[in-house]
Amino acid sequence: MTDWHAPSNDAQFRAVKLSVVMPVYNERVTLRAMIERILAQPLEIELLCVDDGSSDGSVEILEELAKKHAQLKFFRQPRNMGKGAALRRGIAEATGDFVVIQDADLEYDPSDYRQLLEPLVTGKADVVYGSRFMGSAPHRVLYFWHSVGNRLLTLVSNCFTNINLTDMETCYKMFRREVIQSMPIEENRFGFEPEITVKVAHRKLRIYEVGISYSGRTYEEGKKIGWKDGVRAMYCLIKYSLKDTAECAAPAAAPASISGRPAELK
Repeated sequence: MTDWHAPSNDAQFRAVKLSVVMPVYNERVTLRAMIERILAQPLEIELLCVDDGSSDGSVEILEELAKKHAQLKFFRQPRNMGKGAALRRGIAEATGDFVVIQDADLEYDPSDYRQLLEPLVTGKADVVYGSRFMGSAPHRVLYFWHSVGNRLLTLVSNCFTNINLTDMETCYKMFRREVIQSMPIEENRFGFEPEITVKVAHRKLRIYEVGISYSGRTYEEGKKIGWKDGVRAMYCLIKYSLKDTAECAAPAAAPASISGRPAELK
């Protein structure tokens, strides 16, 4: 068994492949810089960009960069279907050992990948959340009521799931590939976060949190999530807490994972 106090070495990181799933919707201003940051990481990266009906030139940027970078795979949704739908598409296409969710707006820094990977590479975790509310990394100071809303949703999530997360709504969620590919994703918009958190908790997976940096943006800079998404998140917590509990309790044969191995996590 790997000793948690013995840090993973560079060879361990070089031996793994990380699939980065990045939904894109009208992110022309930040898209090039975000892709450069991702591909600059000293890891074997598979970048899966899913355009969700952009109309601002993001598609043309993705087409151009996909020709230059073999690591970048580009997929297009037939129309704007939402973040959850784009993630569902990208996750299904992933072939790496681990999968991480990445936004295209520069709020989350890919240089945090390595510390997110640490508990996974050392065999301690199945899922790692990057928390904006722990650690000493830099955080941009922005909306007070957003932080209150995030903490409230996390509190409610913890009450339903009986786990002690500090940041349920974080974008940075990293999984063993067979874990995330074994879980059906039903939400099409921002309900992905509470849905997947409930499903992870109900499957009794090993969850770790690590502190990350965060450079939030304003609505003038393109932030999309709003109060209606917060209401939907609360609804999803209740919905999947009831629905997934019943599904997990129902006797059923363990399905095979995409890799062909039994999906012991259902």
